[in-house]
Amino acid sequence: MDDSSDGSSANRYKFMLFVSGMSVKSGHAIENLRRICDQYLENNYELEIIDISRDTDQAVIHQIVAIPTLIKTNPAPRRIILGDLSDKEKVLRILNIRE
Repeated sequence: MDDSSDGSSANRYKFMLFVSGMSVKSGHAIENLRRICDQYLENNYELEIIDISRDTDQAVIHQIVAIPTLIKTNPAPRRIILGDLSDKEKVLRILNIRE
C-alpha cells in the first residue's frame, strides 16, 4: 500500500483493487492503475491490492463477483470499475480524475 504523511487524507484518493492470483488480467489491472495514479495523482493516493484467492472474506464483504474489480472509496462518490483498466480515458472519467 502506498502512503504518505502529508496530512491530506480527506482529499486523498483511496482504492481497493481485487485480483485473483497473478492472472494476466490482474497483472494488467495493477500495472494500468499504478500508471494512471502515478501520472495523475502523484503521491496523493492509497492503493490496497486484495488477492481474493488468499482473502476470500474480503470478496464476500465487498460482494466481488468479477475479477479484476477496482473500488474507489475516497473521495466520494464511491465508484466501481471491472476489467483490466486498459481504457485510460474511461477510467479517468469514471473515477472523476482530470487529465
